[in-house]
Amino acid sequence: MSDSQGPLRAVRIVDLTDERGIYGAKLLADLGADVVRPEPPEGDPLRRRGPHLEEAPGGPTSLWHVFFASSRRFFSVDLDTEAGNAQLDALIDRAHVLLCCAGAFGAESERLDAALSRRPELVVVEASSFGKEGPWRDYLAPHIVAGALGGAVAPTGDVDTPPLNVFGDLNFMVSGVYVALAALGALHHARERGTGQRAHVPVHECIASCLEQVLMWYWYHDRLPMAKGPVLERRGGLHWTNAFQTMRGRDGCIFVTGAPNRDAQLAWLIEEGAAGDLWDPKYQDPENREEYTAVLMQCLREWVATREVGPLFLEAQSRGMAYGAAVPIERTADNPHLAARNWWTDYLPTVRGPGTPYHFSDTPWRIGPYGDVVADTEAVLSDIGWAKGR
Repeated sequence: MSDSQGPLRAVRIVDLTDERGIYGAKLLADLGADVVRPEPPEGDPLRRRGPHLEEAPGGPTSLWHVFFASSRRFFSVDLDTEAGNAQLDALIDRAHVLLCCAGAFGAESERLDAALSRRPELVVVEASSFGKEGPWRDYLAPHIVAGALGGAVAPTGDVDTPPLNVFGDLNFMVSGVYVALAALGALHHARERGTGQRAHVPVHECIASCLEQVLMWYWYHDRLPMAKGPVLERRGGLHWTNAFQTMRGRDGCIFVTGAPNRDAQLAWLIEEGAAGDLWDPKYQDPENREEYTAVLMQCLREWVATREVGPLFLEAQSRGMAYGAAVPIERTADNPHLAARNWWTDYLPTVRGPGTPYHFSDTPWRIGPYGDVVADTEAVLSDIGWAKGR
C-alpha cells in the first residue's frame, strides 16, 4: 500500500504468519502499513481455507483469505533454493517489522536470529501455541485445542451440553490482536531508542488473559454466594451474575438486564404492574442481593414474554436501560446501525465484508487492494520502492 495515507504509512512489514497471527498482520495492513506476504511456489495453504466463492473464474475463491490477508502484497519464493532464501532475507533486511509464527513458512529460528544479528533495530514479533518456555513449548494447538487448553471452551455451552468451541477463529483473532499490539509497542520502542525487540506472543496466554470472569470465579468463589465451587459452570449466554439474560418476547428474542440502574428498572416494572414483590424492603439488604436478582429476572422474563421485542428495545433505550437486540448471526448483515455508519466494505467486486474495528479522525480506514502473487522478488522490491535499511 505504497500510496496509503493511513497512520502506519511508510512502515514496512514482512508477514510470515499463519492462522495464529495473520489477523494482527491484517490490522496493521489496514492501518496503512506496507505489508508483503511471501508464500511457497505451490501457494499459501491459507488460500485453501473456506468458505469459498462458488463462482470465481480466474480469481480468488477463499473468502477467509481475502479477509485475513487484506491490504497486502504477495510474492512467491522457493525456500528450497539458495536464491529463494537470499530473496527472502533481502526482503526482511528492508523491513521495519517482521511478523511470524513458529513453524510457519520462512519463519525458522535461525533466519530470525540471523536477521536480528544483521539489523539490531529490527522488530520481530513471533506467535506460537505455547511460547518459548514451559513443558508444552514444542506442542502445536489448532484452534479448538488452543481454546480448550487456554480455558475458553470449558465455560462455553449450556449446563446440559458438552463444552463448545467458540465461533469462527476467535481464539486466533485474540492472539492476532496481541501480535498487532506487540508490534506497535516494539516499533515505538525502536523509534525512541534505536533498538529493536523480539516479542513472543503465546496463543495460550492470550486466551487465558481474556477469561476475566472464569479466573475471578476461581480466585474469589468463596466470596460469591452463587458459586458452587471454584470452577465456573457452563452457562450458555448467561452472565456470571445472572443479571444479564437473553429472553424470549412475543416475536423474537431480546437481551435484558436490570443494570446499570436498578431503581429505574424497578420503577418501569411498577408502571407496568409487573414488579411482583420487588418493592419489599428486605431487598435493600445487601445480603439479599442474589435473591433480588433472581426475582427481578423472573419478573422481567414473564413481562418480556408479553411484549414485542422491537418496540421494547426502543423504549428501554429511551429510558437509559441497556437492553439489546438479539438476532441470529445471519441477520447481522441487516443491522441498521452498521448500515448507517457505512461499516460494510468491499473486499472483492462481488463481496462485502466487515469494516474497521477502530476510527481515526485524520486518517480514515480503508481496505487496500488484494493483489496477485508475484514470482520475481526483485520486481517486488522495485515496485514497492523499499530501499535497503531504514
